[in-house]
Amino acid sequence: MTCFGLAVVRRVLVALSLLCAAVPGAVAQDMGVIESDILLIDPDRLFAETQLGLRMTSALHAEREALIARNRELEAQLEAEEKALTDLRAETSPEEFRKLADTFDSKVQDIRRESERRARDLERNSSQATVQFMRLIEPVLVQIMREAGAAVVMDSRNVLLRAGAIDITDLAIARIDERIGDAMPGDAPPEDATPAPDTPEQAPEEDPEEDPPAQDTPAEQAPAGD
Repeated sequence: MTCFGLAVVRRVLVALSLLCAAVPGAVAQDMGVIESDILLIDPDRLFAETQLGLRMTSALHAEREALIARNRELEAQLEAEEKALTDLRAETSPEEFRKLADTFDSKVQDIRRESERRARDLERNSSQATVQFMRLIEPVLVQIMREAGAAVVMDSRNVLLRAGAIDITDLAIARIDERIGDAMPGDAPPEDATPAPDTPEQAPEEDPEEDPPAQDTPAEQAPAGD
């Protein structure tokens, strides 16, 4: 976790402490939370062991691998172009070769700048992932603090000696997995697993039977006169 990420974690933990301090009457519920004024938590473990953290880590890893693959492909491409340019040197005038070399150097510089930009974007995404993770799990940590009646949550990595402080990392991991899972903002809502009750299919309406056409009956002939 970067220094920026650590600073954000500390600010979030301080905010949680101030929020829960405003609820002095909080009482631990019977949900595995031990009452304590001081709670400890390991943010690194939360990010590394929760489903949400694992999803974010997997996305960052995929982005990093894609960047590495791109750089390797470009490196091979530039090496081939450099070799081809070197082969042309013997049969190209110095002026023409200088133009080709300058064009190649310009291309190399453009690719290098683009690769550096992508690397900076990846580093920024990594830092922002930590910030986003802490914001997403904040409601879960707040609830645990209230149940424990705690006044402060501290980063366990910065505590040298402790007495009377309760580490809630395992509990927090379980709660985060239960209540958040690996859901991210913007995810499509899960489809309802319960199928809708079948509705009886209505039989297609049949056209009313037409009355059979009336058959012409021969007109009664008047009896012939005598």
